[in-house]
Amino acid sequence: MELSWQKLLNGKRRKDKFSGANPYSIAAGRVELERDYDRILFATPTRRMADKTQVFPLERNDSVRNRLTHSHEVSNLARSIGNRLVFEFREQVFKGVSDDLQIERCVPSLLAAIGLAHDLGNPPFGHQGEVAMQEWFQRNNASHFNNQLGQDFLKFDGNAQTFRLVTKLQVLNDNYGLNLTYATLASMLKYPVAPQTVSSSEHWKKHGFFNSELTIVEDIWQETGLSEHYRHPFTYIMEACDDIAYSVLDAEDIVKKGLASFSDIVDFLEHQNGDDAMTCSVLQLAKQKNMEFKQQSLSPRELNDVSMQIFRVYAVGHAISAIVDQFVADCDAIMAGDLGPGYQLIEASTANHFCSNLKQFDYQHGYRHKSVLELELKGNNYITGIMDMLWLGIHGHINNKRSKPNSAQFSHAAKSPFGRYAYERISENYRRIFEDPTNTMPIEYKEAQLLADAVSGMTDTYLITIHDELKALLK
Repeated sequence: MELSWQKLLNGKRRKDKFSGANPYSIAAGRVELERDYDRILFATPTRRMADKTQVFPLERNDSVRNRLTHSHEVSNLARSIGNRLVFEFREQVFKGVSDDLQIERCVPSLLAAIGLAHDLGNPPFGHQGEVAMQEWFQRNNASHFNNQLGQDFLKFDGNAQTFRLVTKLQVLNDNYGLNLTYATLASMLKYPVAPQTVSSSEHWKKHGFFNSELTIVEDIWQETGLSEHYRHPFTYIMEACDDIAYSVLDAEDIVKKGLASFSDIVDFLEHQNGDDAMTCSVLQLAKQKNMEFKQQSLSPRELNDVSMQIFRVYAVGHAISAIVDQFVADCDAIMAGDLGPGYQLIEASTANHFCSNLKQFDYQHGYRHKSVLELELKGNNYITGIMDMLWLGIHGHINNKRSKPNSAQFSHAAKSPFGRYAYERISENYRRIFEDPTNTMPIEYKEAQLLADAVSGMTDTYLITIHDELKALLK
């Protein structure tokens, strides 16, 4: 497969394609890919991420990252890489690309957009929320989903929900969601495989979209020159930026919470891989600054904080340079489709050992800490409880034997006062899509998808509030 930047940076939109509108109009001085970032920034699901777990559930320390601050940081890292690619390595990466594409504006904006959007579909309570939802569907719906469609929910994934969110669940007046460009949508497909393909794949551990969005994905692949198993080149960059954020910035939060110290990180990295060139360079610079900070009148807590801040600066700077260098080196092979689905940019780079060891540190000192595990358990229980109660309002709400496509006949469960109340507590736009007569998915699939839409769209605090509200009414 030979990829083309002309198609990969496709600024058309699906709504424009099917309505015949001019796809290259400029609004308020912005090119189309710049508008995508703005659409994502101002979208309601983006604001909701401020109350969604990054690593530490229900965190009261405002200095510790939530899902929104994490997404802004990934977006910033990705934009920085985009700027370096177009201004420092244009001839190596974008050779032969015409000036009409305006890559100086489009590339950084596109990378910033997918960095900001990459976690929009993640449910409350972080990745533990995904596990809780998967387990609920396995316990309650396995009999309904012993076919290929059932894998969408038995293996529910936030990446696929993100794609559904931006293509369908926003805005109310049409069926195009945020109506992002083909270039942005293609770049967001971190796992370019359907759920039923994952089980037979040697390389993909997750699916990147649901069966309900398959026709949209096929349209995107046609417009951008991609196909199943082939990522957009910028997807590799976004994934690498996410890895940098997880490894480096989560370590900073662990120290901020007092679960470990700057000295703990230094000792761990020196013990694990003290011969790694990047590790040695970052630690040498960070320890030098730490010695300077010790000469000042700082409390132990302040010393830890400022030492971790400077460690983060050096670590991120080194990692970004490594990613840029590796992308430039591998760009021709990526564009030719020669690297295969198992390729990961950060693993191929000189930042691999450094980031891998930092992730081990994060796991040992943060993710598996007793306080974190306790809150994850509480989050799991809340998600299980809310899914149980919402299911009473959803299951059988639209009778599979209805005589007309748009006639809503209610089963016994949905007829109950509690069932009706629970159903009405689900967001209107999610219910609208569920009840849409043009939605031809099987009724069991639609019911499960409405439940997944409703729960994944909640924030941590809102889910607890609704859970407690419904539980008090369930007699």
